[in-house]
Amino acid sequence: MSNRKSDILSEIDRVAREIVGPFAPKADADGAFPEPSLSALAASGAFGLLSAESVGGKGLGLRQAAEVIERVARECGSTAMILAMHYSAAAVLEKYAPEALRREVAKDRLVTLAFSEAGSRSHFWAPVSTATAVASGVRLDAKKSWATSARHADYVWSSKPLAAEGASTIWFVPRTTAGLTVPGRFDGLGLRGNDSAPVLATAAVIPAANQLGADGGGFGIMMETVLPVFSILNAASSIGMMEAAVARAAEHAKATSFEHLGAPLRELPTIRAYLARMRVMTDQAKALLGDTLSAIESGRPDATLRVLESKASAGETSTAVLDLAMRVCGGAAFRKEVGVERLFRDTRAATVMAPTTDVLYDFIGKAVTGMDLF
Repeated sequence: MSNRKSDILSEIDRVAREIVGPFAPKADADGAFPEPSLSALAASGAFGLLSAESVGGKGLGLRQAAEVIERVARECGSTAMILAMHYSAAAVLEKYAPEALRREVAKDRLVTLAFSEAGSRSHFWAPVSTATAVASGVRLDAKKSWATSARHADYVWSSKPLAAEGASTIWFVPRTTAGLTVPGRFDGLGLRGNDSAPVLATAAVIPAANQLGADGGGFGIMMETVLPVFSILNAASSIGMMEAAVARAAEHAKATSFEHLGAPLRELPTIRAYLARMRVMTDQAKALLGDTLSAIESGRPDATLRVLESKASAGETSTAVLDLAMRVCGGAAFRKEVGVERLFRDTRAATVMAPTTDVLYDFIGKAVTGMDLF
């Protein structure tokens, strides 16, 4: 790794350790958006990791973004998901947005995806929301079911095409656009600080120039740009939380003793077996993610299949690893200071974030049997 990459990742590691981690309990307990963590990450250059150097970014790749998300997720699942969504949206803007916007994103402008809709649910590639040409630009009407950072980020947005054939068209929509509303606040089981909420558009008008790519070309953007980035980073987030769970469960097993026996929990073969299974499963998920990144980088024909597998595997494996962490820590796992129960809750989100694990298994099954995915 070059010194430049090493320096950037070292600085992000410091921010994760000194700022993201200490704020994580508050983000979870209060459902607080992690502003201090994100400000520090932006200052470190993390927001522009995937942006070109010509617009002030770091010009790094998906492998480095996955390293960043994994590291941040060890400290705070909410912050990792916010940053993963930022990278997913930024990847689209880097290809299709004007230079001025790309510069802002590379510096500190937070962006996110607004694809999920109440009408099409986990089938994010098939929006039912509409875009209509009007005299002042383009009118958007939509019921987006969830958007991470809903009150804090600007949106990479999907709708039905204006006029062309195709499933969707992609837009850049500032969150301050008149006609957008974000009802309620997020009070969920896990990822409680990520400000995930519905976004409603009622006659929200944006400039026609905010179209990203061709009218009707949204499906291609979703499959070629968004799906690989989001799936890889979602897997990396799950792996980061698994790594944190292994470390915390192992520390608990070392530091907690049966006083009447004078022996730590790690003396129990069952505890060691649980920890061993956690370590093996975490390493398996990491190995698959590493192979997926290699497949993408080398243009291997199985790259798309690996992308689907990596998200499905990491999401499902993380829930199993955290189940084991709760067993290792026993009753103490229910205490927040142990740090396991927050991870236990946060990992659950990966399996239901579109494309959900069940949808991914269907895709993988179609690929294995030679069927078209869509």
